[in-house]
Amino acid sequence: MLVSGSGTILDAIVGSGVPVTVVVADRPCRALARASSRGIETVLIDRREFGGFTPGFERACYTEALTEALEARGVDVVAMAGFGTVLTARVHEAFGDRILNTHPSLLPAFPGWHAVADALAAGVATTGCTVHVATLEVDAGPVLAQEEVPVLPGDTESTLHERIKRAERRIYPATILQVLGELQSASTPRWPAGTRRP
Repeated sequence: MLVSGSGTILDAIVGSGVPVTVVVADRPCRALARASSRGIETVLIDRREFGGFTPGFERACYTEALTEALEARGVDVVAMAGFGTVLTARVHEAFGDRILNTHPSLLPAFPGWHAVADALAAGVATTGCTVHVATLEVDAGPVLAQEEVPVLPGDTESTLHERIKRAERRIYPATILQVLGELQSASTPRWPAGTRRP
């Protein structure tokens, strides 16, 4: 898993029975402590060592280091959980359509970092969350699951985002488990070795 924040989605994912091999963060964050307390290996690949949050950030070098860390651990599926760094093609070449992300809107509506604020500014009655395949184009990959969340009178960005997070904690773990199950089915022969196939 790739994290940058508090780790609440991480908790929901692990609590749902998703087998998490390693948690990688791009900055020191609470999610690393949450993972460690659950006995999950943690790796900090700190952006500050690659130029931080400046225009000189070495995105390609950072992506290479992160991808190598995931490959070394035999990761099958990469789940982004509030991960704040946009990566280059290198990670997509390594993992293809096995990189998942969750986004706080009903994509394709309101892509980008300010989805909740954008939904409020647009005056929509309903927004929600989306689980999708991550691609080089941010928030543009194939949609795997969505759940609607109503926008209530008096909602602030904080109150609306918290309700969206509750929906994310339901559908993201379920979607990851579904993807893992599909991968397992695809890699498991239907017939034992040495038997005749119809």
